[in-house]
Amino acid sequence: MTDQAQADAWRDAIFDAFQDAGIAQVAYVPDAGHKRLIERTHAANGMRAMSVATEEDAVACLAGAWLGGQKGALLMQSSGVGNTINMLSLAKTCQFPLPMFITMRGEWGEFNSWQMQMGETTQAHLELSGVKCYRCETPEDVAETVRVAIDQAYNGNCQTAVLLAQKLVGTKKFSDGGLGDNKK
Repeated sequence: MTDQAQADAWRDAIFDAFQDAGIAQVAYVPDAGHKRLIERTHAANGMRAMSVATEEDAVACLAGAWLGGQKGALLMQSSGVGNTINMLSLAKTCQFPLPMFITMRGEWGEFNSWQMQMGETTQAHLELSGVKCYRCETPEDVAETVRVAIDQAYNGNCQTAVLLAQKLVGTKKFSDGGLGDNKK
């Protein structure tokens, strides 16, 4: 399997888990690491993809989805986790399920020093906010981990995060303004 086919396969596994779980709304802040998943969500019948300006807006949108009887999921990059801290208290206090899927920055092969601080502390920030974190380092980790995180969020009315390691997602290159994908 080519690197691109392998990258597509684990991203497709996330999409398949969304469909199997009945995820109807996906809120996201645009991110190259989630590009394929975002495109598939936009194209899916019975699933609404919502591009939001900030990650805390996504948490609010998904609270509304849950109150309206629909399941949702949040896609974001680790650099946006700091923006969600106050809104995570809403999810925890109101006990609504919030599965989050976070592409990591500031890890393996990072070119941008501004990404380091949040990348190094993402999991700790989430755990201090009461979020159960799972980490995927390899393509083989993804399908089962995503399903477990979604099930735990919706069966336990809690918040979960799947941290998609930078080595899995691929590093961005400085030469293309950080928009490309050096690995996948």
